[in-house]
Amino acid sequence: MTDHIKWNDVLMNNYGTPPIELVSGKGATVEDSQGRVHIDLLAGIAVNALGHGHPAIVEAVTHQLSQLGHVSNLFASGPVMQAAATLKERVGDDSARVFFCNSGGEANEAAFKLARLTGRSRILAAVHGFHGRTMGSLALTGQPDKRKAFEPLPTGVEFYPYGDVEYLTKLVETNPSDVAAIFLEPVQGETGVVPAPAGFLQAVRDLCDEHGILMVCDEVQTGVGRTGDFFAFQHDRVLPDVITMAKGLGGGIPIGATIARGKAAELFQPGAHGTTFGGNPVACAAANAVLGIVDDEFCAEVREKGAYFAEKLTAIGGVDHVRGRGLMLGVVLEKPVAKEAVKQGFDHGLILNAPAEDIIRLTPPLIISHDEMDAAVEKLSALINDLTKED
Repeated sequence: MTDHIKWNDVLMNNYGTPPIELVSGKGATVEDSQGRVHIDLLAGIAVNALGHGHPAIVEAVTHQLSQLGHVSNLFASGPVMQAAATLKERVGDDSARVFFCNSGGEANEAAFKLARLTGRSRILAAVHGFHGRTMGSLALTGQPDKRKAFEPLPTGVEFYPYGDVEYLTKLVETNPSDVAAIFLEPVQGETGVVPAPAGFLQAVRDLCDEHGILMVCDEVQTGVGRTGDFFAFQHDRVLPDVITMAKGLGGGIPIGATIARGKAAELFQPGAHGTTFGGNPVACAAANAVLGIVDDEFCAEVREKGAYFAEKLTAIGGVDHVRGRGLMLGVVLEKPVAKEAVKQGFDHGLILNAPAEDIIRLTPPLIISHDEMDAAVEKLSALINDLTKED
C-alpha cells in the first residue's frame, strides 16, 4: 500500500506534483484512487495505443516473461527479430534495418548519431519541434525554453520555420555538401498538434535527394496507426531515410526504434552504438502483439474514428476549430482556457492535455468506441461551457 507515501517525499520535482493517482484501467477508461472513472483522452501521451489491459499485450508479455526476460544484445532472441522483420515490412524497403532502444528520446539520439556518421556537420531541425530530453535529442528540439538551462548542447544544429520550404532551401544551399540530415515531425505534437503543410514532406524529400541529405522523420508520437496510416509520412506518399519510433509501439511497455534504409542502414557498425535494454524480449513481445493488431484495416478504422471525433468536437460551443489527423487531434479553443480545462476535467470524468493555453490535445487509445467518443464530447462540451461562463 502507498497510502502513507507522499509523491514529493520520494520523487524529484521535475514533473511537479500529479493532481490525481490512477490505480487501474480498462480499454479507454481509467479509475483514480478516489474511485472516479475517467475517459482517457491522452493514453499516456499517445502510448496506450490499444488501451489499458489489452488481452493480447497481457498474454504476450506474461508468456515471454515466463520464458526469457532479458538476454542483452550479446545474444539473439525470437521476439526481437520478429518485431524488426514486421517493421521492415511496414517500411516497405528490403534495405531497412532496425535499432531497438527504450524511448523516443533514445531513438532520436540514435538518429542524431547516424547523421554524425555521414561525415557532414550540419543538421537542420524545425522551430517548435520536439525530439526528446537527452542532450542530443534536446539539441534537435526547437523550443528555447526547454534548451536554455542545459546549454551548451551538442553543436551543429540549425533551425528552420516548420513548413517553410523556401527558408529551408536557402539554409541548405548555403553549404549543401555539409548538411547531414533534415529532421521533422509529420505532425508537431508538443506544439499543439500542427500537421505539416500540404507538399512540405515531398519538398523535403526532393531537397534531400538533390543534395544527398538524410531525411529523418520523427514518428515517435504519430507512428503505429495514430494518424490513420501506420506511419504519418505515408499520407504524403514519401519515404524517409531514417524513421524514429516509440510510444504506441509497445502499447504501454517501454520500447523505441530507429529504422534506417539504404546507405543510412549501414552507418552503424559493431561498437558504434548500443543500449543494454534495447530489444528486450519482453518489450519486443509487447510490440509484436501491437503490430499484429494494428494492420491496414485497423488503421482505416482509426481514420474513420478520427473524422467522426473531429466533426463532433468542432460542433462544441467555444471551439474555434479542430486540426490533426486520425486520433491525434488539437482542439483549438476560442478562449485561453485549455490549462484550466485539464484541471477541471477530472471532475467531469476526462483525462485531457493542454500543450498551449488555447489548445486541448487529444490522443485517446485507438480502440476507443464511438459511444465513448460521444460521451467525451458531451462531457467536454459541458466543461468548456462552464469555463467560458466563468471567463
